[in-house]
Amino acid sequence: MEVKKLSLSWQFLIVLVLILQILSALDFDPYRVLGVSRTASQADIKKAYKKLAREWHPDKNKDPGAEDKFIQISKAYEILSNEEKRSNYDHYGDAGESQGYQKQQQQREYHFRHFHENFYFDESFFHFPFNSERRDSIDEKYLLHFSHYVNEVVPDSFKKPYLIKITSDWCFSCIHIEPVWKEVVQELEGLGVGIGVVHAGYERRLAHHLGAHSTPSILGIINGKISFFHNAVVRENLRQFVESLLPGNLVEKVTNKNYVRFLSGWQQENKPHVLLFDQMPVVPLLYKLTAFAYKDYLSFGYVYVGLRGAEEMTRQYNVNVYAPTILVFKEHTHKPADVIQARGMKKQVIDDFINQNKYLLATRLTSQKLFHELCPVKRSHRQRKYCVVLLTAEATKLSKPFEAFLSFALANTQDTVRFVHVYSNRQQEFANTLLPDSDTFQGKSAVSILERRNTAGRVVYKTLEDPWTGSESDKFILLGYLDQLRKDPALLSSEAVLPDLTDELAPIFLLRWLYSASDYISDCWDSVFHNNWREMMPLLSLVFSALFILFGTVIVQAFSDSNDERESNPPDKEEAHEKAGKTEPNFTKENSSKIPKKGFVEVTELTDVTYTSNLVRLRPGHMNVVLILSNSTKTSLLQKFALEVYTFTGSSCLHFSFLSLDKHREWLEYLLEFAQDAAPIPNQYDKHFMERDYTGYVLALNGHKKYFCLFKPQKTVEEEEAMGSCSDLDSSLHLGESRGKSSCALGSKPIKGKLSKLSLWMERLLEGSLQRFYIPSWPELD
Repeated sequence: MEVKKLSLSWQFLIVLVLILQILSALDFDPYRVLGVSRTASQADIKKAYKKLAREWHPDKNKDPGAEDKFIQISKAYEILSNEEKRSNYDHYGDAGESQGYQKQQQQREYHFRHFHENFYFDESFFHFPFNSERRDSIDEKYLLHFSHYVNEVVPDSFKKPYLIKITSDWCFSCIHIEPVWKEVVQELEGLGVGIGVVHAGYERRLAHHLGAHSTPSILGIINGKISFFHNAVVRENLRQFVESLLPGNLVEKVTNKNYVRFLSGWQQENKPHVLLFDQMPVVPLLYKLTAFAYKDYLSFGYVYVGLRGAEEMTRQYNVNVYAPTILVFKEHTHKPADVIQARGMKKQVIDDFINQNKYLLATRLTSQKLFHELCPVKRSHRQRKYCVVLLTAEATKLSKPFEAFLSFALANTQDTVRFVHVYSNRQQEFANTLLPDSDTFQGKSAVSILERRNTAGRVVYKTLEDPWTGSESDKFILLGYLDQLRKDPALLSSEAVLPDLTDELAPIFLLRWLYSASDYISDCWDSVFHNNWREMMPLLSLVFSALFILFGTVIVQAFSDSNDERESNPPDKEEAHEKAGKTEPNFTKENSSKIPKKGFVEVTELTDVTYTSNLVRLRPGHMNVVLILSNSTKTSLLQKFALEVYTFTGSSCLHFSFLSLDKHREWLEYLLEFAQDAAPIPNQYDKHFMERDYTGYVLALNGHKKYFCLFKPQKTVEEEEAMGSCSDLDSSLHLGESRGKSSCALGSKPIKGKLSKLSLWMERLLEGSLQRFYIPSWPELD
């Protein structure tokens, strides 16, 4: 009896805690915080957020509760601006991506605990690894959502590869590979590999986009491209898979025969060169990942100290062969600019070392991007950055003025000054802007000190009065200007707007086209031979069906032609022609008989007056088939529409309407957002979105169940100018023999062709085999 009372008290306590949690979650309502309705559009939500953010920003609003209010506003906008989080909040009352899963888990644990208290089972019985907290805690911090994948993972994959696991609930294989996955994650994450986990049950859109149709699946992403892992899930295979994702030319093998050529490439590549000396015969994965992350800034080489002939390099650069050593070379190939040596180097140590040596002592400005990085815009008085620019002619060997400028840059100790040089013949507009109009600097080098004021190209600068020869007097004058500049920034008295630098290292158009073509062919090859065959089945089925139809048609045509030739006789040719002439009218008549002579199709216009009765409050089981048209295409499209749907007018469950695109474009575009495919990820917003032609679209709207089916015309033809003069058609359209004789019919054939497949689509609509797009509620038709 006492045990039963104790059990009841525990049950009451658990129920009370759950009620308190639910009440605390209900306190925060993002719709109430932003002051919008549950059916508000994204534009309304964004507008409300901007208004409230300006009003409650802590910098502008001195109210003590302004900061908390601003945090609530930001959190509410974060939930409602993301369709997935908004949907989760609408369904579960919380924006968590796995809220449904968590609730199921809590209920399951409650029942298990209750069962356990009554029957005294061993506690380990209820810790089966399916859906347990222990299992989820491993992957929790790596969970990916669709927006996070698109906005962060894909751009970051150009700097480091990502290893992603697709998992789900009640997956035996997922549990089997979990120990190996945990071990590999701990190792590869420390080397700089990105890790991600996608739960296919709650992130179906992302799993579909990645092409994962089964769990568990493991894939890699690099440079935005997806590659699937197809081998046994063991540590070594996964490590080799990540290594295979990296490009093969990241690290060059350097020996005593090619090290001079490798280090001398700084002038052509405009990059420092890095050498790693190690006892491993193969390049370490950590070094390859570092080379991939900094491939735009440095060139990497690897020296195997156990190779014959490596003693010459180790002796020349005084390298300790018993510990990994990294040397950075800049303009001087005989002496490294910086050295680091340690056993068991960590990624953070290497990253700090590389970041300190990303640029040459006097880097050549070869692009506008490099100019932004080396000479940033002034943000404040304490963040001033000055650039000393040497304007010189291009030369195969180092000239005396450049060597003197380089030695001056090497002796510089000011953090606020950067030294760069420009080839005047390659960047003529840039050089002419900084040089005075006199003939003093014709064919000679010059030095200019500048400070950037904005990203539009505005700079203040000071050009040395005399050409730069590299003499001691020139160095003394430049040093005096820099010392004076620290005390008086007004020394830079001249002002100009610099033009953008041309990208000197960009490949020519033909090479870019070849690179794009090779990438496309490589992607096709991978998709055919390495992707999931389940994805390829529809394509293969389509190809083989087309080939079968093509060859079948050719064979049938060949046999029919041979039979005709055997049966036909030359004297009977005239008779055959006469018979053919007689049957022509019958064929035409037979075809025309498909068009009803006395047909009537009632097509009403969908307006704000008829919207509620024809859609919102439409009886269950009834659908409204709506044609989208414009004023210029109204007559032609309605004629064709009535002709195509006439055979379906016998059904009392179908209603027919048309919608003016000129009046209700926003309503249509809101609806079509729910019919977008999730797989493609656009690189940029469509600039001609408002000019998109939706004439000829047909929507089958189910008002009661809140879904619609979409018909898109296969061909979009530009409407002729003469269509603009056509008069409007009545909402009730009669089909008669006089059809096609109106003045509009002369230029309406291409427009009518948009609805040529509508009857087949209507058959599929009645069969129920069309895809349905559900919406939360019908928007208002203003």
